[in-house]
Amino acid sequence: MRFVFSKYGPHIVRPLTALLGIVMGSAVALAIGLLMTWIVILFLPADEARFAPEHAPLLRAIAVFTLFSAASAGSFYGELRERSWRLAAHGATLAMLAMAVWMYWPK
Repeated sequence: MRFVFSKYGPHIVRPLTALLGIVMGSAVALAIGLLMTWIVILFLPADEARFAPEHAPLLRAIAVFTLFSAASAGSFYGELRERSWRLAAHGATLAMLAMAVWMYWPK
């Protein structure tokens, strides 16, 4: 670790925190994008029959990536503030990542 000096004093550069921020931002963007897609589909009653088969998978994806977002946000916060529970939050983030990969990896 190296120290970066600013007008507020020395700060430790933490690559894991930056990586968790990127993961959190990506997961939140995916969750919001999926939620907005679901909202748009709700406002297309003329195409309801066309999109009907997509409702269950879309809602499942929204749930998975919302939980992934929550886990990564908790992990990011725990790492940023150096909380004692951050290792459990990191484990939850890894578990949600593994679940997302398992669910959406091509078979």
